[in-house]
Amino acid sequence: MKKFVLFLLKIIGLGIITLIALDALYTSVYTNSSVKRNKISYLYDSKDLHYDVVFLGSSRVNNHFVPEVFNKAGLKSYNFGLTRSRLEESALMLELMIERHYKIKTLILQVDLNINTNDHSEAIRSLFMPYLHQSETIRNYYQTIEEYPYLLYIPFYRYMHYDARTGFREMWKTLKQEPTNQLDNDGFYPLFQNQHPLVPADLKKYSPKRNIAYEKIKRLCAQHGIRLIAMTTPICTETINREYFDQIKKVYPEILNFENAVTEDKYFSTCGHMNKDGAYKFTQVVLDSLFKPQSKLEK
Repeated sequence: MKKFVLFLLKIIGLGIITLIALDALYTSVYTNSSVKRNKISYLYDSKDLHYDVVFLGSSRVNNHFVPEVFNKAGLKSYNFGLTRSRLEESALMLELMIERHYKIKTLILQVDLNINTNDHSEAIRSLFMPYLHQSETIRNYYQTIEEYPYLLYIPFYRYMHYDARTGFREMWKTLKQEPTNQLDNDGFYPLFQNQHPLVPADLKKYSPKRNIAYEKIKRLCAQHGIRLIAMTTPICTETINREYFDQIKKVYPEILNFENAVTEDKYFSTCGHMNKDGAYKFTQVVLDSLFKPQSKLEK
């Protein structure tokens, strides 16, 4: 019996050592790779960047704002929009930018469908996990979530828990330094295929709510002298319950309504996302409306 117990303890000990080694390996690969495969890794590894305009939000930023249009107008910009992200992740990204001494004059933040909930995105939360032990900002941000003790203290748990986004496959591609297209075009990801006819988005169950992360973003911008422009972005005219966008103004009157800035179906890839031509058209509308003349932003 004693031999069996000793054997069992050795197996458990070997398992723990293996988990510690795997955690160290994965973390080393993610934090030391010179090829950044997503915007979170790019942000985490950067510092002292200066932007006239930064775009933050979900796919309705990622696919809708073209930094090239702003850059040509003399306004250095970058699209940090992330498909599937919510305002909770946008707030953490802004915190990391500030921590890394970014100088941002203007933040354009998409606030529309994402204030239907105070929830988070598991897919995007996973991208912060490789930096959990290294970043006090990330630890503080997630210390109240239910699984936080497991993520922080159990070796390799964070990589097993978020295996779909930070597991072996992604680690191996990062180790091999395989690039992605996520950082191309200064973060803008164009859509080319068009859905015909457009399937209407149904917003009947949507209801705008006061959003903790959005209010945190407002505080951060006020504290650090960043001009915040919160706005809706275009959605096709066939959308069911477009009154949702009017309701947003009742919750947050400062949010600018741009959902009708582009309306023709030919500019949409799906009802909720514009194609490349629509994105260029919309970005030009925003530039012309809010940044010309430049003095509008400086008042």
